[in-house]
Amino acid sequence: MSTKDLVPSPVGPVDVEQAEAALVERYPRLVRIAYLVLPPSLGRNRRVLTAHALVQRSLPRRRVAGPSVPEPRLAEDAVDPGYAYVRSEVLRQALVAGLPLWRLALPSRAQFPPLLPHVWGLRLFPRVGGADELALDQRLSRLSGPGRAAYVLRGLERQGDAEVLRVLAAAGVADPAAALAEADALDDAPELPGEGPGGALPPGAALPPDRALPPGAALPPGGGGAAPEGGAAGEPGGPGRSGAGGAGGDRPGPDASGRPDLPGHGGPGPRRSGAALLESDEFDPCALQARPTDLLRRRQHARAGIVAVAALLVCGALLGLPGDGWGRNGAAAPSYARNPAAEAALDPGALKRVDPAVWPASTRQDFSVWPARGALTGDRALLRRALAVWARPGASVRASATPGTPVGPPMGPPQLLFAGEVDGARVVILHDGLRAVRYAEPVGGTAGAALDFARTDGADAVGSAALVLSRAAGNVRYLTAPWVRETSVRDLLAPGEDARPLGRDAVGVTEPMTSPALAKGCTRWNTLQVRDGSGLRMLADLGELAPARLLWGPPAAPADATGPEARAAWARTACQLSAVRAHGVRSVNAWRFARQPLPEGAGSGTWLCTRAETWRGTGSRVLAQFLVPSPSVPAALAARSEGSPACGVRDPRVLAGVLWQAPGGGWYVLAAGSPDFTALETSGGVKGRSDGPLLAVKAAAGARADLAGTLQGGTRVRALR
Repeated sequence: MSTKDLVPSPVGPVDVEQAEAALVERYPRLVRIAYLVLPPSLGRNRRVLTAHALVQRSLPRRRVAGPSVPEPRLAEDAVDPGYAYVRSEVLRQALVAGLPLWRLALPSRAQFPPLLPHVWGLRLFPRVGGADELALDQRLSRLSGPGRAAYVLRGLERQGDAEVLRVLAAAGVADPAAALAEADALDDAPELPGEGPGGALPPGAALPPDRALPPGAALPPGGGGAAPEGGAAGEPGGPGRSGAGGAGGDRPGPDASGRPDLPGHGGPGPRRSGAALLESDEFDPCALQARPTDLLRRRQHARAGIVAVAALLVCGALLGLPGDGWGRNGAAAPSYARNPAAEAALDPGALKRVDPAVWPASTRQDFSVWPARGALTGDRALLRRALAVWARPGASVRASATPGTPVGPPMGPPQLLFAGEVDGARVVILHDGLRAVRYAEPVGGTAGAALDFARTDGADAVGSAALVLSRAAGNVRYLTAPWVRETSVRDLLAPGEDARPLGRDAVGVTEPMTSPALAKGCTRWNTLQVRDGSGLRMLADLGELAPARLLWGPPAAPADATGPEARAAWARTACQLSAVRAHGVRSVNAWRFARQPLPEGAGSGTWLCTRAETWRGTGSRVLAQFLVPSPSVPAALAARSEGSPACGVRDPRVLAGVLWQAPGGGWYVLAAGSPDFTALETSGGVKGRSDGPLLAVKAAAGARADLAGTLQGGTRVRALR
């Protein structure tokens, strides 16, 4: 129990100064009481330190009140109230310290080794007594804590039974009478097995290791008794009490009664009582001997401690590797490497910044001449976070990359294109010659940061005309190149409508426009139309950082899809662009490779080949589509292929077929090839042949046929698949 939880003094009010004076004056006796009450199983070194700690913690923090109803004063109440209170607190804590620790119970402070006083490298214990003291210590170890307290109060403090019962009750003992009965039984008990006449050890007996004598030392004659500790002047038997024998003061003296010797050290003598033995040096924790601890084990512990400290320092150094302290890199993961090139790439001061006056005089127009724009280009903390997350995106970062785009850190300081606030987020766009990287974080913090990668190597003036800056609520904003003069919005599904102007601010950020990238239906397909120094360009948002360029014409010479014919064709095939979303598409070209008269006079059908080229050069997708005469009917997908060279510069040929139903109800296999084909043939469920690049064969509903064609040189080519 802590001395902060004060209980009324059983003998009257006690001031702090009064308790301190009693504690200092009677300190050796109080420590002896605590030492004797503590269980011997703790070991003498811990008992000594715990006894001192309990006495020092017994000083109250404030004045202690007396009982609310004063009791009649007894003869034993002549004891000093301050000493009585401190002694009661010492007994209370010593009894608690002897209790076992239970798993579910809340432990008390007294049950743990004391923090103060503390001794390093030495073991302290009282002077070694003789056989009488050893026998008494063995007997006391068989008592409970309250039993030892009762024995000490009666033998050391010379108290009567009534006062012992009252002091034990004040110290929190549940059954003082049982404790007093234990003390009575100890005095009446016969000699313990192994005890010789007069309390001496039998011949050949050895002391326990905890009580071993130093080499060459011998037990003192008769057990090493001492005179009882004295109290105040005129109170030789204890503080404020009268008792038998003993000089005043607290130092031990020779025993006048004559004590028996151990075998080999003199003849036997009369055995002293247990009460007298309590005053001996064996139980004096203020007169101590010192011995070293286990030196080999201490050396092993020292080595283990050094290794642990070194490991802790290494781990701390590894965790603290970022050179500018903790938490400055936002959502970035811990650093994994440290070298001059990596440090330079993550230094916001080393970012490349292009002057706005560079691009008009440059021989090239691409991302390398984009100036650094935005209101936050001077925010070093934001730029540092963007670079750190780029190099080491943490688990909370939402990262995306187009297929085939490396997502590693930059090889050197990248170029800063933009840094500013857009749609409630701080956005940074960087470029390293190979990739455009967009970092975005909420204005209110770094949680929920996003990182997008897009491959942009080999971009020309049109390929670098715009980058996606922000997507929010189904809308998209673009950052346009400095050479873009005009921006507008054109709906591919409404070729007859004029383009709507799209405003921009001073740094080239457009107003928001509806984006088809995440749309579920296909009722509108808005594109960004830009005008540069050489004409109009059509750019489509396919869910990536760089928009795709829309083209129209033969693979060898495509043009921007801005003319009436191109817009009319794209109006019927625009919804097929969803097949190439998030595929790293650089450009999409639609080519009308054939016109075919339809059977039964149903008009003319149109065959289109749509090819999506990627930034990485591989993984191109090819779609063959068939358009019926009605302009309101979307294109029908006839065939698709990935990785095929068809409809491209290397292989500007294509062959495709569909099963078509005429307005009169008849079914036909229609096939068409590019102008290089001289003959077409079907086999399988439908057989037919024609000279030239067109074929129409009567068929049944649900029929399946294999299609092949012959080129001018005689090469046989299968249909696109």
